[in-house]
Amino acid sequence: MSRTARWRVLRISLPGPEADGRADRSAVQGAPVNGSVTPDGPLGAGIGTQWANGHGSHASAGGRRAVPVMSARPDLLAVEEPLEIRIGGRPLAVTMRTPGGDIDLAAGFLFTEGVVRAADDIAEIRKCDDNVAEVRLRPGLNLADDQWQRNFLTTSACGLCGKESIDAVRTRATYDVNSDQVSVDPVTLSRLPDQLREDQRVFERTGGLHAAAVFGRDGAMLALREDVGRHNAVDKVIGWALRAGRLPLHGCVLLVSGRASFELAQKTLMAGIPVLAAVSAPSSLAVELADEAGLTLVGFLRGREMNVYTGVQRLQAADSPAS
Repeated sequence: MSRTARWRVLRISLPGPEADGRADRSAVQGAPVNGSVTPDGPLGAGIGTQWANGHGSHASAGGRRAVPVMSARPDLLAVEEPLEIRIGGRPLAVTMRTPGGDIDLAAGFLFTEGVVRAADDIAEIRKCDDNVAEVRLRPGLNLADDQWQRNFLTTSACGLCGKESIDAVRTRATYDVNSDQVSVDPVTLSRLPDQLREDQRVFERTGGLHAAAVFGRDGAMLALREDVGRHNAVDKVIGWALRAGRLPLHGCVLLVSGRASFELAQKTLMAGIPVLAAVSAPSSLAVELADEAGLTLVGFLRGREMNVYTGVQRLQAADSPAS
């Protein structure tokens, strides 16, 4: 299934202030068009509007206004569809995701939610259809009643809504990142967002996806996944590591393209990753969890600047002695 969908939009370009005094009442170029469904993906009917330049029209000395230029054109959207995860034919969870890497997503979700604790706990994951992942656990492994009863319905905007406390997260975590005292050069860390952006192929075409990537301490990218939901992107990366037998990810850095929420800090800890970096801000609860668990949390990683909220001891210049 394609990760993008084609849609007809109305492109509106507003003249800047420099057009004042020169505008006339010429006819608007182009006309609105109906939305369409193309082979790239299923979409409902409608019309999108795209604004350019960011300047409003200004009245000229003669009382006339600069006229916006409108034209119909195709645009690419990131696909968002539900994925139902079933265990033994019984529905467990539904998450809104971008199709692609669904097996990794299901595996990562089950691991970071504590449903399974090792790759061997999963006997098989297969796709029943485009939007259903069927999981078969190893013989003898059964889910407790409270695991079935938990509300796992998530959206692309928020994967966690008022569930476990920090203590519960630490109880579920299989690995202790506090013992992983890897040293990461801040210069190396500062280069990771550019690498992430260069490899965000679907984002480059749509501008509508989050990304998560795992790097070694030397800055080498090990895996990258994209999704309309930031938590799904992280689950896809962790699911890849689980299925490849690479957990825990000792000495690694997880970089996310958006903010660092409590949920992302939780998933980082579950995978045994000692450093979480985000190009945007962390939440207060993410910082509290990172501080208590010994996770290095870096926010606002942009260019040659960053904020280090916890675990500063892991950030050491290449020629500096480890603390």
